[in-house]
Amino acid sequence: MSEIVFYEMAGLLLIASAVGFLGALLRQPVIVSFIAVGILAASLFERNEETVAQIDFLAELGIALLLFLVGLKLDWRLIRTLGGVSLATGLGQVIFTAAIGFLIGIALGLDTVTSLYVAVALTFSSTIIVVKLLSDKRELETLHGRIALGFLIVQDIVVVIAMVVLSTLGIGAEGAGLGDVVRVVAGMVGALLTLVVFVRFAAEPLMERFARTPELIVIFAMGWAAAAAATGDFVGFGKELGGLVAGVSLGSTSYRDMLSARLAPMRDFLLLFFFLSIGSMLDLSTLSGDIGRAAAFSIFVLVGNPLIVLAIMAAMGYRARTGFLAGLTVAQISEFSLIFMAMGLSLGHVDEAAVGLVTLVGVVTIALSVYMITYSHQLAEILGEALRRVDGIRRGAFSEHGSEEGPVYDVILFGLGRFGLQLYRRLEDEGYRVLAVDLDPRIVRGWSGRGIRVRYGDVTDHEFLSELPMVSARWVVLSVPTTAMRLTEADPVGSLLSALRENKFQGRMALTSRGDPGADHPGLASVDLVFHPFKDAAIAAVAAMTAADEERRGGEPSRTTAETDA
Repeated sequence: MSEIVFYEMAGLLLIASAVGFLGALLRQPVIVSFIAVGILAASLFERNEETVAQIDFLAELGIALLLFLVGLKLDWRLIRTLGGVSLATGLGQVIFTAAIGFLIGIALGLDTVTSLYVAVALTFSSTIIVVKLLSDKRELETLHGRIALGFLIVQDIVVVIAMVVLSTLGIGAEGAGLGDVVRVVAGMVGALLTLVVFVRFAAEPLMERFARTPELIVIFAMGWAAAAAATGDFVGFGKELGGLVAGVSLGSTSYRDMLSARLAPMRDFLLLFFFLSIGSMLDLSTLSGDIGRAAAFSIFVLVGNPLIVLAIMAAMGYRARTGFLAGLTVAQISEFSLIFMAMGLSLGHVDEAAVGLVTLVGVVTIALSVYMITYSHQLAEILGEALRRVDGIRRGAFSEHGSEEGPVYDVILFGLGRFGLQLYRRLEDEGYRVLAVDLDPRIVRGWSGRGIRVRYGDVTDHEFLSELPMVSARWVVLSVPTTAMRLTEADPVGSLLSALRENKFQGRMALTSRGDPGADHPGLASVDLVFHPFKDAAIAAVAAMTAADEERRGGEPSRTTAETDA
């Protein structure tokens, strides 16, 4: 590497860190910042061939490592555990987005192949960005968060299928003879057989030996991914598929989570160079002609994708608000969209203009969707009337499911998850008459058929809350764990407190918290009990252990602490 290459790479890293810092202040993912650095670098620096070669090499290594990590986490058994809504929403969103996107491409004057590529690229959403934002908002375990995570996994599976299809199409690329086709097919068969044998006999023992030296296990994983990518490229089914297969080969081992955690920073670093190369490919002078197309596709992704998800979930019986919050998570395209287009470029199916078009759509949609997801509840409040009209169209599908008119309840319990179900059963055992409320139609269907009194409803819907027999209840309990409480109408605690005041509730209220509930907040003055499931369980467990020790020593078991604290 010549000195000029070293200087330019050092400058790129500094510029990337500076632009990334500015992007972080604007709450933008590094993807947007790095693409912007690529555009900036292309206009500031001359295209030194050695520097370009180094960036391309690191970019290819980054893609191989990214797909290695995807393969590492790819568990085909997940399909059975996703649930109907995630599977139906994921597949439905992919199909409808691709179909509508293809028609938009044709209408905008793109040729058939380019329209097909762009349409497929629009179906992928960034799992990394969505999970990060939902995690920051403590919404991964909410109903819409779980559903979104489910259909993002479906999208990842579709990505894998799309990569395999592209690699297969590469076999028939121009200039490929019968010998090339035979070589690729033989390579695929050989890779599959090697994969089966390796997973069955060698993967776990090999990883166990490398794991004894933590530094070596990371080096081995990167070498394994790069070697598999090189083998895939040599055989003819592509570096991307080779890296994916390498990940799948180690995904069955007990070390995959550790590998995934340790390789994530290296993946992010190497992907910097991929996004730099994508940004540097953009010719701003010619890109101006695609601004209209990019705007049309961006509006479709930002508005159309959430509407598609909302419509599918509404048809399955979910409230419009839940569908809207889940739908906002697909209001952007992902890094896989750019990789998909780059593969098409390498196969000669699309040109650089098509890659630039999708990149521009990616920058716009990722930048805007970050704010849409961050302020999703505020957007839901603004669109509250429209969402209620959607609910009005499908009203009755679940609103009366498991409901009973007239009876008096001692406890109204919101949330029938693991903690809520245990509360329901223990309260019933103590003689309380309990009415449960849950937002998940699957839970309502499942438990109402087993004798549990449960109604479908949303704790943030004041119209629904006003229909509940809260006036006669002794307790209202929110079993869904809360963290930072905004105490607004969109927040479950704030909405419930407001509804209790409006309905002149005279009983007591209990809520569940993961951390510090902020009990000194003046809005929480009416809360009588705060449950801490993990803390309470730990206190009860320690009390039980102490009692067992006392009993073994011949003393009387002391259960006062457990009864008092739990």
